[in-house]
Amino acid sequence: MKVSKLAANLIGSEIVKIGNEVNDLKAKGAEIANLTIGDLNSNIYPIPAELKEEIQKAYQNNLTNYPPANGLLSLRNEVSKDLKTRWNLDYSANDILITAGSRPLIYAVYKTIVDEGDKVIYPTPSWNNNHYAYLTSADAVEVKTTPENNFLPTAAELKPHLDGAVLLALCSPLNPTGTMFTEAQLREICEMILEENSKRGADEKPLYLMYDQIYSNLTFGAKHVDPVSLFPEMREFTIYIEGISKCLAATGVRVGWGFGPSHIIDKMKALLTHVGAWAPKPEQEATAKYFQNPDNVNAFINDFKGKLEESLKVLHSGIQNLKIKGLAVESIEPMGALYLTIKLDYIGKTKPDGTIIENSSDLVFYLINEAGVALVPFSAFGEEKSEPWFRASVGGLATEEISVMMPKLENALNNLK
Repeated sequence: MKVSKLAANLIGSEIVKIGNEVNDLKAKGAEIANLTIGDLNSNIYPIPAELKEEIQKAYQNNLTNYPPANGLLSLRNEVSKDLKTRWNLDYSANDILITAGSRPLIYAVYKTIVDEGDKVIYPTPSWNNNHYAYLTSADAVEVKTTPENNFLPTAAELKPHLDGAVLLALCSPLNPTGTMFTEAQLREICEMILEENSKRGADEKPLYLMYDQIYSNLTFGAKHVDPVSLFPEMREFTIYIEGISKCLAATGVRVGWGFGPSHIIDKMKALLTHVGAWAPKPEQEATAKYFQNPDNVNAFINDFKGKLEESLKVLHSGIQNLKIKGLAVESIEPMGALYLTIKLDYIGKTKPDGTIIENSSDLVFYLINEAGVALVPFSAFGEEKSEPWFRASVGGLATEEISVMMPKLENALNNLK
């Protein structure tokens, strides 16, 4: 049966495919250390108790009708205060848009700025930009990054592609790598954007920057930096993506927000009125109430990210110990988010049954079956399947489970010849 060209050519998620395999094996009784999902085991990492109480109160008070399409004013006011306190960013409630997590915001940014055939630039690896570019019929320019730069794009790598581009999509801390821009790196990119926009006429679209900082509160030692704090004149060109999904362990609560230039945010609001992408009213009400006590918010975030950092350190240390033992592995020290970047240089090796590990997906499924360890290859984030790099998310496992899985991973890798 015929469907639209867009639907017919949609690419399925490699992460979902891996997740299905993991779920099938677990249903059969297999023990799998699932490092695939950018999610959190809510029994290990529950949302703040006060937030849960406020959500329950909101339902008990029958706040179950439609919220305003751009979000409750009470929540937008609290977000505005938090942005000022936390990042010294001045955005009024009118320049803030609340949605069901960050995905509708990212989609709305693309649809608001990008016309068919417009050039969009994003680094690889990065989360889902290839799919959003496809959904908007953009001319996607993928800029391959290197481990030497922590898989973050440099101004020099981006500069050759700026001519005619309308959107640059960046994320820090980065999904999938857990690495972050330094102030110097981001400063060079912002200077480049400002220089590019100074060349454009009034009848041309500027080059906008979508800056996804959903993990900005989950950083370990290094300081999070953002464009407008570095250059106030970037305010005209920067759309931010943020929310509670990650920093409050609230991935299923679905409260995100975007903020930026009024003329962009207003069009995003209008677009999403036709999509119905608002966060549920009780969750919005509860988040607004919870943010009225910033000391509680900060106490939760500090405790939560401390636990994540400990798990990431255990995993990073485990990989480094395998490297010391002579295995062909590497990992990049985690800087933020939930993720560790791991290199498993075993593509081309032979499995015990005599078959060849031909690509990163083959290695993923080998490790699921032989080690009970599930990772996501960077091919799920725009890289080639020949690349031996993988994302490991610690949100679904206790620290002890990570320690238990390491000998199994070591044994499976040693069985490859």
